Amino acid sequence: MKARILVVDDEPDLEALILQKFRRQIRDGALSFLFAHDGIEALAALEAHDDIDLVVSDINMPRMDGLSLLQKLQEHDDRLSTIIVSAYGDMANIRTAMNRGAFDFVTKPIDFGDLEATIGKTLRHIELLREARQRQAEAERAHASLSRYFSPNLAQRLGSDTAAAELVGQRREIATLFTDIANFTALVETLEPSVLGTLLNEYLTGMTDIVFDHDGTVAKIIGDALHVLFGAPSEQPDHAARAVLCALAMDEYAQGFCERCAKNGIALGLTRIGVHAGPAIVGNFGGGRFFDYTAYGDTINVAARLEAANKQLGTRICVSATLADKVNGFCGRPIGDLVLRGKSEALRAFEPLTIAQFEAPATKAYLEAFAKLDSGDPGAMAAFASLVGSQPDDQLAGFHLRRLLNGAKGIRIAME
Repeated sequence: MKARILVVDDEPDLEALILQKFRRQIRDGALSFLFAHDGIEALAALEAHDDIDLVVSDINMPRMDGLSLLQKLQEHDDRLSTIIVSAYGDMANIRTAMNRGAFDFVTKPIDFGDLEATIGKTLRHIELLREARQRQAEAERAHASLSRYFSPNLAQRLGSDTAAAELVGQRREIATLFTDIANFTALVETLEPSVLGTLLNEYLTGMTDIVFDHDGTVAKIIGDALHVLFGAPSEQPDHAARAVLCALAMDEYAQGFCERCAKNGIALGLTRIGVHAGPAIVGNFGGGRFFDYTAYGDTINVAARLEAANKQLGTRICVSATLADKVNGFCGRPIGDLVLRGKSEALRAFEPLTIAQFEAPATKAYLEAFAKLDSGDPGAMAAFASLVGSQPDDQLAGFHLRRLLNGAKGIRIAME
């Protein structure tokens, strides 16, 4: 560190003595000095030179004394560190100076060995302050970047680590969630850009707020679709439960949003949600220029395909048994064993429910009908027909009834 020091003193011989004492440091480029004879000259020097690191000032000077100068320095945003010089018998002024923010003091007549040691100590203090400010600035930049993806409290934790923005790839057990609005592309063609922008921004703000409320990570927003992670970048032992609760909250918000849009004459489609859990590689994969925290692996692909499966099934939320098994007290209706696109093995899927929905008589009737379907009981068709008769809005029950009417058997379902 090359330091520039402003010495403020009205003694005519002091400049030559300091230049002589510190000649080696000056020659080596470690120190350089500026001189002023009172506080007014010192302020002018500070105005002209923005690279001054330290002020060494006498107290008793004409026009503006050292205490007045110190007061001015404390009013400055940078608050330069100051060493006060005064006679030993003037301890009252020295105490005043220290109370006004002086870092240290030396007494007259000046012991140049003591002055050199005090300057060295003060410069080390200044360096530590600069490093702390740099770390704070880096943390603030990291927090600003991370806040786009993570809940505020998680971003705060990550932002306190200046290396957080690196987030190199690592394998983690996570839960992942995809959302998509049905028929949104067609709707876009019918809306004015200003209307579309307001609608989409309000929808995405509400949805991301819900993600953050559950300490989730928004990995991507593409158009109207969200990709959300739980269990990354920090460990969350209950990541599966958080994902289910988040999905239910998002579904409730999206339905309410659709109803508000309908009142304004906008036919916004349903939001479909797919959720799965398993291993994935997560990290910042944006290269050297971009921050792109995301996840890769089959777990991600399965969640995306579960979201797409809702269209065929008539459901709004579809979660895997892999995820449901990780949630204590999971409440949901079994959908069936889905053979997802590109897969040969079936995956049991569920429609998650709130406790109130799960305890409703209609859910009990569905579970009884599904059990008959699973066991090959021929009474399954009648059971689903009865359920659809009493619950005509039950899209999943209607889906199974149509399958049975078309000759399908069992709960293995090939997804188109």
